[in-house]
Amino acid sequence: MVDVSPRAGWMVSRFTHVLSAAALVAVFGLATPTAGQVSDQSPTVTVTTLTPERIVASAAAVVGLIGAIIGGLALLRSVRRIGNSGRRGAIVALILGPISLVTGGLIVATADGGLGTGNGIAGGFVAIALSLIGMALSGLALVRSHRTA
Repeated sequence: MVDVSPRAGWMVSRFTHVLSAAALVAVFGLATPTAGQVSDQSPTVTVTTLTPERIVASAAAVVGLIGAIIGGLALLRSVRRIGNSGRRGAIVALILGPISLVTGGLIVATADGGLGTGNGIAGGFVAIALSLIGMALSGLALVRSHRTA
């Protein structure tokens, strides 16, 4: 049942005013301190400068490379039909692949500039490519290991 009394209308109006005032305070109150912050990163980034974003992107690319290598080895083992037929390696590569994919994707999505700005965009793209290759190889190895089992 809907209350249509003037008191109910006053309460709704009061609630919307308080809610909009809280939203304005939150937007302007939280935006002001961030506008005053100065970047701690130097404006000149050379090719050899190691920024935190480049380190994370490189680590993600290394994880993707390890996953691709393990996925390739698991695919080779699945062809040989000896041992565990590459199933364990394929599972490890399927775990490493999404880790590298998500990390590389986050680096690419949060980068402020393009290539050469120190944001790790190139490493993020390499991590994404290597993780997709690793997941594809490990998926093939799992399919082949199910056929032989």
